[in-house]
Amino acid sequence: MKNNKKQAEKSHSIRNYLFMLRFIIRQSPFLLVHYILSDMLTNLPWLLSNVVLLKYTIDIYEQGYGYHRIFIAFAVFAVLIIGGNLYNTIFYEIYFPKQKEKLHYKLYTAIYEKAAKMDFESYDDPAFYNDFVLAMNSMSDRAESVINCTHHIFNNLFSIFTVATVVASIDPMSLLFVLACVGVMVPVGRLIAKTNVAKKQAMTPLDRKNMYFSRVFYLQDYAKELRLNPAGEMIERRYTANIFDRLKTISPFLFRQWVLYFSQDSLPLSLFISFGVTLYMGYRAIVTKEIGMGDFVATFNGVTVVSSSVFALTTWFAVTFRENGLYVEKFKKFMSAEEKIKDGELEKKFDKPVTIKLENVTFTYPGTDKPVLKNINLEIKPYQKIALVGYNGAGKTTLTNLILRLYDVTQGRITVDGEDIKNWKVRAYHDNYAAVFQDFSLFGATLAENVAMEDCPDREKVLLALKESSFSKELPDGTESILLREFDDNGVSLSGGEAQKVAVARAFYKDCPFAILDEPSANLDPVSEYSLNEAMSRAAKDKTVIFISHRLSTTVMADVIYMLEKGEIVESGTHEELMAMNGKYAYMFNLQAEKYKDSNSEQENTQ
Repeated sequence: MKNNKKQAEKSHSIRNYLFMLRFIIRQSPFLLVHYILSDMLTNLPWLLSNVVLLKYTIDIYEQGYGYHRIFIAFAVFAVLIIGGNLYNTIFYEIYFPKQKEKLHYKLYTAIYEKAAKMDFESYDDPAFYNDFVLAMNSMSDRAESVINCTHHIFNNLFSIFTVATVVASIDPMSLLFVLACVGVMVPVGRLIAKTNVAKKQAMTPLDRKNMYFSRVFYLQDYAKELRLNPAGEMIERRYTANIFDRLKTISPFLFRQWVLYFSQDSLPLSLFISFGVTLYMGYRAIVTKEIGMGDFVATFNGVTVVSSSVFALTTWFAVTFRENGLYVEKFKKFMSAEEKIKDGELEKKFDKPVTIKLENVTFTYPGTDKPVLKNINLEIKPYQKIALVGYNGAGKTTLTNLILRLYDVTQGRITVDGEDIKNWKVRAYHDNYAAVFQDFSLFGATLAENVAMEDCPDREKVLLALKESSFSKELPDGTESILLREFDDNGVSLSGGEAQKVAVARAFYKDCPFAILDEPSANLDPVSEYSLNEAMSRAAKDKTVIFISHRLSTTVMADVIYMLEKGEIVESGTHEELMAMNGKYAYMFNLQAEKYKDSNSEQENTQ
């Protein structure tokens, strides 16, 4: 059973290795060929000079032939070495850096495209997200490691075949010492690989903690807290404790590794090569005089080269091969993951708003068993302004995510103009919506590109959208100013309120019949909030608008307000109707209004 498991793991590692190798060859077919050829041309003259050239030189000297032959032989080898080095430097200094960049470009393009296609739900799956992060952070190194591994295999096999052929022509029996050496190195090499992997697995959680400590001290997100509070000292103490944990965890592996490496490196090479071959070939050269000193030196060097190549294949390769297999497995799982939200056939783009209906919609997040939304029924008529209100966790954002088809409903259905939204192609369906999310993001691009969310934006439309969102900050290069500093040291950092206005401007810029605004005024002061509400009323007159707001002063302008609680609609109507009901909405509104009055009174008293 144990052997079957090991065999399955080995077979799995080989499949993962071949998967990555095929990917590399498809993306950069000549890179691997040049890599192997470069090393062969560089290493072959040195390999042969240690065996063939040395033997030839000693033989010429012993036999008293013309020494000009030695100079010719050295000249030939010098030309081979210079030619190999010339090709090698051209490859590594000119060709390889460009091909490496192309490979990384194609590798990460594939990862980015796959990430963009994956469902929003995938980010809720820790296993998928871990595979995604691992692919993003490590696959460029793993691709290079697979290339290195491949060319090392070829070069070591080439060395073994070439030198072993020369040694066998002198004394084939001397290769038995290599077999004896391999007999010791291979099983010990497996133990080394197993120990290294076990050590890596034991250290991985501690490595992850170290990465966290690094992030805390270099990310700006933590900078204010570290300077205003003694949190830095607390983190440093935990970092120190983690170092002691690392030392305690790694210690049992170190002695074992030393014993194994000593057993593999020193004993076989000392006993079988340095000692065994010397005695055997020395006996034939000195006692029986069956071979000359050239044969003795060539055989000794050749057996050493062959043993070293075998050693490389059975130790370094075994460890690297298995390690690469583990990482590539994560990459494979990420690249082969299937989207759950499938394309339909429709590609319809609406010129004006139509009816949206939710029929008995229930939704449960993957991996949980408690519905977030239960039996939701509502109809959104063209040009209506719909407000979703309720306490945190009521299901408001989830409801808009279902309408946007970032998730598919668990039960029930959502229709647009009478057609189930699952019948649309996802991209075409999304083109009908403009959305501003509560956790919006700005990008390292121009202000205009951040509004348009595309290259080559329409400048007049950008200016109009910014005006409608009440964005008034003057920037050094106007709409061409770069935001953030990832790509430009002079990039502009906006305040939370100004950044939110840019996000809202996106909804005004996009030509589409529906707009979804999740907390569009969360970072704004009351005056800016009022201005934004007025602007939205004007700019969205030709759209259906669904917005979420915790500030109920914003909901007054809505045609219909839906009050959600624990995933269900508990009240609905206009602001006046709900206030007249004196229910949960009225309670929330009056509570906020009272707090607002108290706040204003305090400000007036202070003044």
